[in-house]
Amino acid sequence: MNERQAVWLLALSQMLGYACFFYIFAALILYWQEAEPWSDAVLAAGPLLAVVVSAVLAPFVGRAVDRGAAVALMTAGPVVGAVGLGVLALAQHPLVYVLSWAALGAAQAMCLYEVCFALLIRRHGAAARVEITKVTLVAGLASTLAFPAGAALAHGFGWRAAVWVAVAVALGLMLPMQHLAARVVARAVPGAVRDRPRLRVPLREIVTEPGFARLGVIFALINLNHWMLMSYLRPMLDDAGLADALAVTAAAMIGPAQVAGRLVLMAMGARADSRRAMLVTVLAFAAAPFCLLLAGTLPAMAFGFALLQGAAMGTFTILRPVIVAESLGQERYGATAGLMAIPGLIASAVAPLAGAGLIALGGGALLTSVALVLAVAAVAVTRRAGGVQQMHR
Repeated sequence: MNERQAVWLLALSQMLGYACFFYIFAALILYWQEAEPWSDAVLAAGPLLAVVVSAVLAPFVGRAVDRGAAVALMTAGPVVGAVGLGVLALAQHPLVYVLSWAALGAAQAMCLYEVCFALLIRRHGAAARVEITKVTLVAGLASTLAFPAGAALAHGFGWRAAVWVAVAVALGLMLPMQHLAARVVARAVPGAVRDRPRLRVPLREIVTEPGFARLGVIFALINLNHWMLMSYLRPMLDDAGLADALAVTAAAMIGPAQVAGRLVLMAMGARADSRRAMLVTVLAFAAAPFCLLLAGTLPAMAFGFALLQGAAMGTFTILRPVIVAESLGQERYGATAGLMAIPGLIASAVAPLAGAGLIALGGGALLTSVALVLAVAAVAVTRRAGGVQQMHR
């Protein structure tokens, strides 16, 4: 297998990993609500624990990648995730259900985007953007796979059978694919990178690097904006008076818009400066909720929201690791990216709760307005961070 084939195989394994370890909650929650006497709070506690575990492990996993352990992590991750899924499939008590998500959170930290991107940046440096784009193009279809597959299996055989199928996919497909692909990419890492002195840099030294805090704020603001809106998009479109068919169609466009944004970025290649592309992306995040506020009087603006929000999130996924590598250095990228993931993960975990509170206070209009303010703040910090980075260089 050559390296180009290995990158596409990594992309497929990431799609399977996100479908099995991440989107399984959204795919099966309706079936848990119907079949199990567990409250919505208990159900939500599972993925919340996964986020906490993933955030705690992220910097330590990143350090391991910097020491050349990406292949080991990407091999062990599917096994850990399969164990978590197996516990989930056997869960008869809510506590067992919640604890199963600890293993799923560990698997997310060990073998999904952050480690995969760190391996590609270790191999290609700042030029990894093209390879990262390839991975996200395929992995972005994980929800497209998880929702219909989960629904068909759970409807026909029960939710536990659906989870056992995910176990089989993780062990039978994802594990060998990811192990083989990661080995091929790791073997191509330049010798100068492999032979770097393995310095144990204190995490506090990374956190105090110029630009680290600003990037952390940008990523947290964007994640809070995006996941608040995504968590309550359908109720907000309903509140705006959109017909059900129109609301469903608009919401369904977000996934294809992500793919379209990534294709545009890939087509531009090295011509697109990463910092300028990030500023355009954050501007799109600010324009999207403005479109949503207008959807009540101009229903077509719901499609404008979907296109802008989806395309922005699609390009943001690619630009985030590249910006971190360009701004804070590639020598200890894994540890840096692991620490940088924490604010975004916390924001993603808080977003549904914050969104629920805002809707209770002032409805969908208040939530959308706050999301707009968050995005405008991200624009301001991005502009300032860009200037600081240029001076720093």
